[in-house]
Amino acid sequence: MDDDLLAEGFEAHRGHLRAVAYRMLGSLGEADDAVQESWLRLSRSDAAAVDNLGGWLTTVVGRVCLDMLRSRRSRREDPVGEHLPDPVVGRADGAADPEQQALLADSVGLALLVVLETLAPAERLAFVLHDMFAVPFEEIAPIVGRTPAASRQLASRARRRVRGSGPAPEPDPVRRREVVDAFLAASRGGDFEALLAVLDPDVVLRADDGTVPGGLRVVRGAAAVASQALRFRQAARSERRHVLVNGSPGLLALVDGRPVSLLAFTVARGRVAGIDVIADPDRLAGLGPVLLGG
Repeated sequence: MDDDLLAEGFEAHRGHLRAVAYRMLGSLGEADDAVQESWLRLSRSDAAAVDNLGGWLTTVVGRVCLDMLRSRRSRREDPVGEHLPDPVVGRADGAADPEQQALLADSVGLALLVVLETLAPAERLAFVLHDMFAVPFEEIAPIVGRTPAASRQLASRARRRVRGSGPAPEPDPVRRREVVDAFLAASRGGDFEALLAVLDPDVVLRADDGTVPGGLRVVRGAAAVASQALRFRQAARSERRHVLVNGSPGLLALVDGRPVSLLAFTVARGRVAGIDVIADPDRLAGLGPVLLGG
């Protein structure tokens, strides 16, 4: 196959491959690395013998991600707590460049990615490829080195873990925004009772400020999270900007034009069921100028 045609064919699948890799790795940078590796493998292969380029590339990027997950685990000598994956962040007004729009359209909830981080690599691959991208177990089996039946069991175990992680997120974006606005109004007003009313009794707040080696600060329960929200209100005066975090309502706080925290909300059963906070300066620095214009 001509090199230009090969590159054109690959580019047609790049967005899909990045979506697969992001769900597998929870890291935008590593996802790009996995996609690039899949291109290198394609360029070194006999592309003329590939009947289904999209399926071939999906299988390759899945195998690359599986190797990266296994390598990541082998490098960790000590048990690691929960980890907040990279968020996909965009402006709430929908203004974004085409690549950012594609990322937001393809993104899944940050809370789901947190659960995927707890799965074994083979379980994660089987669940992501089958449940999210409808890849048959016959094609997943050779990647994980199992039979199709065993691959089905991997996905089934992952599915149970995902379903057992909490209530299903609210699908209506208008309702999500209403609940988040009610939470923010109660927080700004210092109304503890109103906060309790809008928080799920089992709400979980996870915060990554870069100070806890290998883990997060985790707060559980409505009363504890409401108290934490009041402390947020008292901590500092900052500019607050509504954003989208993995397609759901979020809030970006800025001081002197510099991002200092990003809040992502999970809404379920009419209440805030999860709040994920990123305040690590290194991670916030990578959000990009798209959030700061207008």
